[in-house]
Amino acid sequence: MKLMSILLGAVLLLSLSVPAQSVAQGLPYTEGSVWSVGFVKTKPGMTNDYYRDLAANWQKMAEAAKKEGLVLSYKILHGPAANTEDWDIMLLVEYKNMAAMDGMAEKMEALGAKLMGSQDQRKEGAIKRNDIRDILGGKLVREIILK
Repeated sequence: MKLMSILLGAVLLLSLSVPAQSVAQGLPYTEGSVWSVGFVKTKPGMTNDYYRDLAANWQKMAEAAKKEGLVLSYKILHGPAANTEDWDIMLLVEYKNMAAMDGMAEKMEALGAKLMGSQDQRKEGAIKRNDIRDILGGKLVREIILK
């Protein structure tokens, strides 16, 4: 009787795992890297000023994070806004996977302190950036590689 219960339990576990494996094998894609995407709207006449700030600060941090293996790559995309509420600059940072982002805030905080100065200095820069751009939002997305 005890043997029968053990066998029945094993068959039940096996039958539960088969559909999950079948679904995973049937997916038409594999998961790729993870991207943090920021949507920015520069204020009128301030786009080049914002690019200068990005070169001095954002790119400096992104390049250092890349050298330390925290990120895979980064990009800046620009396009005209479709309407008055639309973004014109997209900031992208690529991570190996979701797990690579664990503890990222602390790592980037330490890197920022090393490269950009004290918390007060960085805060002052952030306040100045508000005069030349607005952050419209952001997304965390995963690249999908079709099979």
